[in-house]
Amino acid sequence: MNETAALALLFERGPLTRSDLRDLTGLSKPTASEVLRRLEDAGLAIVVGHASGGPGPNAAIYAANAAAGFVIALSIRDVGDTDRPTVAASIADLAGEVRNSVELSVDFSLVDAVDTIVDLVGDLCRKSKVARKNLLQVQLGVPGSPDPRSGDIRYIDVPGFERPGLIKDLRTRLRTEVTVDNDVNLAAFAERAHGVAADVDGFTVLWLAEGAGFAIDQGGTLMRGAHGCAGELGYMPVPATSDTPAREFQDLVGGSAVIELGQRFGLTGSTSPEVVAQAVSDDAPAGAEQFLTELADRIAIGLMTVVTLIDPPLIVLAGELSQAGGEPLRDAVVEALSRRSPLETEIAVTGVLDDAVLRGALSSGLATLQDRLLTGLSTPTPPRALTN
Repeated sequence: MNETAALALLFERGPLTRSDLRDLTGLSKPTASEVLRRLEDAGLAIVVGHASGGPGPNAAIYAANAAAGFVIALSIRDVGDTDRPTVAASIADLAGEVRNSVELSVDFSLVDAVDTIVDLVGDLCRKSKVARKNLLQVQLGVPGSPDPRSGDIRYIDVPGFERPGLIKDLRTRLRTEVTVDNDVNLAAFAERAHGVAADVDGFTVLWLAEGAGFAIDQGGTLMRGAHGCAGELGYMPVPATSDTPAREFQDLVGGSAVIELGQRFGLTGSTSPEVVAQAVSDDAPAGAEQFLTELADRIAIGLMTVVTLIDPPLIVLAGELSQAGGEPLRDAVVEALSRRSPLETEIAVTGVLDDAVLRGALSSGLATLQDRLLTGLSTPTPPRALTN
């Protein structure tokens, strides 16, 4: 327990002396020294300097050993967006420093998903000069719903990823721990760690891009559901109208639906984010304001269900479409929702402006690995020291 507490402090606070550790934990001087010795022997802590501050020898400064393990995060993107890479990946050390990143366009209808990921992981390790034995965690983000019972992925349109046993095969081939999560859940993870939801008790994320998705954060814990399908808002049935013969929420706010709506108002973008960006630009066509109003009305249909069932303190609009629309789209959604709900739910645009899914996957993978290493310190045999 003492070693676990000390390593957690090194992760959270950065470099510490023995005196710092005693002050933070209340450990006695001999116990603090023994704890740091055990962490050194396990390869999880290293001396990074010395501090002078009085008579006697200088105090050693300890830090978590960033090279004690590495994480690779991968984001598998919807194949409907053909203008962007479909796979993004990063490798980071235990301290969270990204050593290398790559983006690839992959046609998964022509290649095996497991082979592709295994090759990509191997390339990242080689380019980063990381031994494969030191890769301790792979975190995969997918546009689907991993079943926590079987490990298989539901509601995914990327060819090959719906195959039963996919994650098990990845663990066998990579010979390391592999975890998989829904892409919007990982975006919510990034939003709490790096975005506008850092200081709230709970929040929800509405993801609008090529597809629509949803995530629910309750006090830092993501709701995934018994089958891993919580948040699949795109499949929610919606009533058809004379203008929108929709059957599901995705039919209202998905990429092709937004493009078709934009064309009715003179917007000519080839992707839904391009259409929305044109609508909020300075040289937007005359119909842009009405387009935003109708799009916001469609979005509010999904949000009204969320507000009624969950009553979240904050809704975050995320994804490429939301980023393109920014505050003008947010304001239109606030107005549209206010016409339906008396609750005045707070709505904000995402604060994560880069690849939120990849960033969330990296943060989630690091948290999982750190927890595993901390738990491992309670076993009789500590982890071996690992080096590049």
